[in-house]
Amino acid sequence: MPAPALRHDVFQAIADPTRRRLLKLLANEEMPIAAITEHFPMSRTAVNKHLHVLSDAGLVRSRRAGRETRYRLRPEPLAEVREWLVFFEAYWDEKLSLLQAFVEKGEE
Repeated sequence: MPAPALRHDVFQAIADPTRRRLLKLLANEEMPIAAITEHFPMSRTAVNKHLHVLSDAGLVRSRRAGRETRYRLRPEPLAEVREWLVFFEAYWDEKLSLLQAFVEKGEE
């Protein structure tokens, strides 16, 4: 059976600053939704909606532990973002080298 299609892409998921903060928070430990909510000035429902977007993009996984749902970062999909940025690194390296040469020439 093929894997279900993701409803959100990684770029869409990380576009929101709250979701980026959620990813940082979950980077080092698995956390229940109640503990996650304590770090944000919003309702549990709002945090849960953000977690669903991240989950749909494959960036977090959830598991039931008794009566609570615990979340953890899944960094693998972020490789797509890294690959996209690496593509443009050469462009910026070239532009910064040209700027450096321009500045150094002006200092002579």
